[in-house]
Parts: sequence; structure tokens; C-alpha cells
Amino acid sequence: MIEALQFEFMRNAVFAGLLASILCGIIGSFVVVNRLIFLAGGIAHAAYGGIGIAFFFGIPYIYGTIGVSLAAAFIMTAVTIKAKNRQDTFIGVLWAVGMAMGVILIDLTPGYHVDLMSYLFGSILAVPSADIRWMAGLGAVTLVLTILFYRDILAISYDAEFARLRGVPVNLLYFIYIALVAVSIVFIIRVVGLILVIALMTIPPYIAEKYVRSLMMMMVLSVLLSVVFNMTGLWVSYHMDLTSGATIIMVAATGFFISLGVDQVISFSRKRKTQRSSRKMLKTKKDAL
Repeated sequence: MIEALQFEFMRNAVFAGLLASILCGIIGSFVVVNRLIFLAGGIAHAAYGGIGIAFFFGIPYIYGTIGVSLAAAFIMTAVTIKAKNRQDTFIGVLWAVGMAMGVILIDLTPGYHVDLMSYLFGSILAVPSADIRWMAGLGAVTLVLTILFYRDILAISYDAEFARLRGVPVNLLYFIYIALVAVSIVFIIRVVGLILVIALMTIPPYIAEKYVRSLMMMMVLSVLLSVVFNMTGLWVSYHMDLTSGATIIMVAATGFFISLGVDQVISFSRKRKTQRSSRKMLKTKKDAL
């Protein structure tokens, strides 16, 4: 794939993959640790309404999608905080309404039929330079906020009530990070698509969580895994002429199942070791008697 980097669209694809990896690693870790996967999925599908609004009114895709995603994210977050027992209902409704609104507005857009495949399954090879700059800025903001508020984020992630008692502005930080989730999803849709965005945001953190002991290391390992999945998927899709977004997710899914297999092998090995130790102790006791 080295020779392909002479083309601007391939360089943009690589930069987009690397920046998406940073966002997925950091924001995805927050989503996984706080069990917000369903909420993130609701935001992703509600974002489709923003795509419809952007094309219907002729405004830039980014502005329409970010606006709708943030609105949906704030509503879902407010419901989660105020009425946690009803959050799944509200998220499901906004999920469906966003998708339906997007489809209807695209149908009503006069004289234009948008390529839905590029939004449903991603088009990393078509990411423009402007989006790269937006992703770089968002990545920088995410890194700075994570470093500044790491201890507070850690406290919120593992015991929100205790964090509130310590004076941590739980609700404010929660809204800020959900806003980052929403905006990150908008840009990652460009890379892997609306349908697959949650997989890329959750698979690397899920794998990383099992092998580290701190949230910071989980974020770092998630970023590294995302880089491997994105670059490998991009390389495979380029050489086999496959849809890039779907290929990246299949590579990530392969990593997911390999990690499950490794877990089973480790668990079986520990079980056998425990059994051998138990038998050895029993034999020692018998010999002593």
C-alpha cells in the first residue's frame, strides 16, 4: 500500500483512520466503562436525521449532523440523569425518529439522490481534507480534556455518587463527554459508516479492558488496537477491492474473537494449574497421614 500513498485520497484515508483511532480509544473507553453503548448507538442512528436535514436544506453535512447529534445526545443524557428507569424507551424513540426523519428528508430532497451506502457503511477513501482538520481539532480537545479531568472522569466512571460527594461536577462532565461522543460519532461515520460506528467505538476498549488495570492504560491500548484494526482493514480493502468500513469492522471483529479464544485458553490453563495444585496438596496430606 506504500505506493498508494502518493495519492491524496489515500493519505487522507490513513490520517482519518489514525485520528478515528484516537477518538475511538479515548471516547470508546468512556462509553464502555460507563455502560453507555446503547446511548451511543441511539446518538449514531439519530445522527441520520442530521444527514437528511443537511441535504434537504443544502447546508454542509457536518453542521447538520453535529447539530442533530448534539441535540439527541443532550436529551438522552438528561433523561438518563433524571429518569434512568425510562432511558431505554427515550433512546429507542429518538433512535427511530432520527432514522425515519433522515430517510424522509432525503426522499423529499428535490433533484438529488444521496449515496446512502457511503453513510451507512462508510467511505474512508472519500474523506475530505476539511474533515481531517476537524477530526484533528476534536482529537486535540479530547486529549486535553481527558488529561485535565482524568481523576474526575475516573471517579465518575466507577462511582458517580462518591464523586458527587467529593464535589466533582458530575453532571457537567457527563454532558461534556456525551457531547464529545456525539461529535466523534459524526466523524467516525465517515470512516466506517452509521451502522458500524458503534462496533469500532466499543470493540477495542472491550478488548483492552481485560488486559489492563487502569482507565488510562485502557485508553492507550484501545488507541493502539484501533490503529491496528483501521490500518489493517484499509490495507485489506485496498488490495481486495472491498468496502473499507465493513472490512475494518471485520478485522476488529476478528481481533475480538481472537481475544475471546485467548481468554478461554488462559482460563483453561489456570483451571488445570489449580486442579494440579489441589491434587498435589491432597497427595501430600495423605502421605503425611
